[in-house]
Amino acid sequence: MTLQDDPEARRLDTLWSPIHALTVLGDLGSFTAAAQRLGLSKAGMSQRIADLERAAGVPLVQRTTRSVRLTEAGQQLIDSTRDAYAQIERGFAQVKDLAAVPRGRLRLTMPVALGRQIIVPHLPAFLHAHPEVRLELDLSDRLVSLAQEGFDLAIRHTAHPPETHVAWPLRPTRAVLLATPDYLARRGTPEHPADLAAHDCLHYLRSGETPAWQFRPIASRDTAGSRTPHVTVAVRGAFSANNSEVLREAALGGLGIALLPDFSAGSALAQGELVEVLPRWQSVGAFGEQLWAIRPYSPHVPRAVNALVSHLREVLGQKKTHQRGWVDGRSG
Repeated sequence: MTLQDDPEARRLDTLWSPIHALTVLGDLGSFTAAAQRLGLSKAGMSQRIADLERAAGVPLVQRTTRSVRLTEAGQQLIDSTRDAYAQIERGFAQVKDLAAVPRGRLRLTMPVALGRQIIVPHLPAFLHAHPEVRLELDLSDRLVSLAQEGFDLAIRHTAHPPETHVAWPLRPTRAVLLATPDYLARRGTPEHPADLAAHDCLHYLRSGETPAWQFRPIASRDTAGSRTPHVTVAVRGAFSANNSEVLREAALGGLGIALLPDFSAGSALAQGELVEVLPRWQSVGAFGEQLWAIRPYSPHVPRAVNALVSHLREVLGQKKTHQRGWVDGRSG
């Protein structure tokens, strides 16, 4: 009897898609998120899992009003099939990439202010040059998991990209302390970071962090050659937010002194609407010192990803530097 005549083999043929759906559900922990990732309705996603459970004869998913988790049988199934699906994805991506031009969907994520001010203005030229690429952009200040949520690339400002990822430098960046001339005329201009304790400071909100800023002198070594200690200042003010554009607008409104990444500060500084405070001191740890394009390590980088990274590195002035990490088995 051939495989085509074997009812069990034919039945398995219909289950490859539901098994993959279970794998995605296990990664994301949500029927809604898994359905969005696979381009299905939530009902369609639920039907695939129900079909798979009916064929397996055991429950594969435990559902509660607040969460979804795999049963032991469900976890065992995806553990035994995950590598096979990953290999299929890699193989198909390599076949697609044999095309002479970049094509296909490219999912990109980045922080809101960074995207709006630095990256988005350069995307139309990229898409005009590569008409067969479809770009899906997620602007979010939430730190997403690229692999679990299906993103091809992230743009981040950080000093240390994760070692498990491939990272291409795009441009340096720094944090700038700013206020309006009117605010400084009313409240005085700080001469030392410790003076900030007496000012209204506009703080970038991060979960679980105590509002504090850290600085070091730009000339950070004394005459003996030892490094000058950092100065940490607890800050307070009437306003805080988790978006640098919003903090810039609050500073422009005279609410206090803001610590912003340079890309959010540039225009207001150039026009004299905001002035730099403590220019001889450098902020430490508030924002990253470099913009990076980041993706999880894989042996093969899709042509569309390489094309977008090359475009951004050229327009942002980093085309002569190399990526940090591993691509196609070579150190960058």
